[in-house]
Amino acid sequence: MSVPWVRLELTVRTFDSARFTPYVDRCRAEGFSFTTLARLGDAEDARRRLYELNKECSADIPERGAFYSYEAYARLRFASPSYDPAGIIVARDQDGTWAGMAATSLHLSDGFAFNEMTGVRAPYRGRGISLAMKTLGIAFADHHAAPVIRTMHHPANTSAIVMNRTLGYVDSDWHRETP
Repeated sequence: MSVPWVRLELTVRTFDSARFTPYVDRCRAEGFSFTTLARLGDAEDARRRLYELNKECSADIPERGAFYSYEAYARLRFASPSYDPAGIIVARDQDGTWAGMAATSLHLSDGFAFNEMTGVRAPYRGRGISLAMKTLGIAFADHHAAPVIRTMHHPANTSAIVMNRTLGYVDSDWHRETP
């Protein structure tokens, strides 16, 4: 990846959840439900569905390149010590279709949570699903007493950057290997 990524950080205790809960409520009123990989059983079939959803949504990330094989993804996501299936939010349509996902990992010994990926399938975009999932992901981080949540984006991924800034994320100079 040839350009410096935009690094953002949110102080969890200052997050105004009341401002964003209406996105969750509106999505539910429109027939979407939210669950976690933990509630879905964190089994192989659910992990493979998550992989396919993540792969599809990642295709829009500028300069992303080829997506990981399932084996590499499983090693990087599920075998990581920071993995918690309760931090994987899945948005589902009324018919059970997985419409979006937001993955938050915990790095509490280092003092933060990390939003690994938030993505919504193209036909479901523009309905506030990303903001709803991010709100639930922030609640997950808060439940685990993470003081901050970090995320990073390619600078051309303006919609993701704007969404995170809307939630209260600010530019930060922390460093981490690229995703």
